[in-house]
This record gives sequence, C-alpha cells and structure tokens, in this order.
Amino acid sequence: MNSRTWMTSAFALVFSFSFATACLAEREVKIFNGKDLKGWTKKGGAATYAVEDGVIVGRSAPNTPNTFLATDKEYGDFILELDFKIDEGEFNSGVQIRSHSKKKHKNGQVYGYQVEIDPLPRAYSGGIYFEGGSPEREGGWLQSLDGKDEARKAFKHDDWNHFKIVAKGRHLQTWINGIPAADYTDKDEKAFIPKGFIALQVHGVGPATDTREVRWKNIKLTVLE
Repeated sequence: MNSRTWMTSAFALVFSFSFATACLAEREVKIFNGKDLKGWTKKGGAATYAVEDGVIVGRSAPNTPNTFLATDKEYGDFILELDFKIDEGEFNSGVQIRSHSKKKHKNGQVYGYQVEIDPLPRAYSGGIYFEGGSPEREGGWLQSLDGKDEARKAFKHDDWNHFKIVAKGRHLQTWINGIPAADYTDKDEKAFIPKGFIALQVHGVGPATDTREVRWKNIKLTVLE
C-alpha cells in the first residue's frame, strides 16, 4: 500500500468513526432537564415529586396507591441509564418502561414492565416485574433475581446505585452497578408491549405516616429506533 492510499484509508476510517459517533449523539433524548418536571405527568396515587439540586425526589403519602411520574412521550427501543437512592425499611420502588395508563382499564391504573428497586432482604433490584396487570396479562414477576446472587449483592444500601436498562424488541436486559441482572424475552404475542412511557414509582406505604423517599438523577435516554 503506498502512502497516498494509506492516508486515504486512514481518513475514511476516521470519518466513519466520527460519523457513527455523531449519529449516536443525535439519538440521545433529554427527558429530564434537571430543573423542573416539564415533560412529566403524575399518575395514580398522592405521593409527591419535586426537583431538588438536579435530583427528582419522590416522597410517599399514607393511604394511597402506587404513584408514578411518567414521561409525556412514549418510547420503544432504547438504552436508559440513571442513578437512584432509596430509603431503607418496608419500602420499594421501580422504573417503569413501555407502560400505559388508560381510563378504560382499571380507571387509569398504570401497567407495564417495571425494573424493580428493592432494598428489602429479597434483594430483587434489577428484576423485571409486570406492574398493574394489563387486559392481556396479570401483574407479577416476569423475571426475579432468584439464582442471580451476584446481581442481588450488587445493590448498595443507603447509597446511590446505577441502572442500565436496554429494551430492544422483545428483549429486555438490566444491569445494576455494572452487574448483569435480568435478561428477559417476552414471547407472549398478546401481552407484549412494544412502546409506552417511562415512569418513576413511589410505592404505596399503607397507613404509614413517616415520609419515605426515593431519588433519581443522571437520567440518560438513548433511543434505538
């Protein structure tokens, strides 16, 4: 290969890499502006959400069902990354993906795939639960973390944790603090949900009046469609 050919090939390689990087950057969608909850809507119960120092803070309320802060837009295939921190005790949370709320179904109760946030002893953070129950599927675990001890031990109590969630077609994958957690393929033709909103859950706490908090920050969404 002569020098001119080598230089041409090198230039083409650098250009291709730069172009691919630019295309990837164009796919990033800013769903949280770090200042307020513009682009999000609360659904379900009476828990509250606020933005404090660039962090979304969800606070429980007594005698109310699960509450969700949902994106106004829907997303199908994507990579979602975020950090979260949750209070200890009898409390859990989750990140909804491809979810829906329709008045004709259980008066608008949120349903869809949920990536669990779980400080309880079972340690299922990163497992995939089907929240709410849809017309085609009852609520319940699609894939817990039973038998995945490394993922169960990855959760850090009273500290910030990191989720990576990949949704591509029927394939859903999660990581917690860099450790692979759930790897689930939805083969149910009727119950499969290809697209929906993303939401942050504050779980119901029954009659408990002591406020419990869950926090989310560094929310990054890259769409793959």
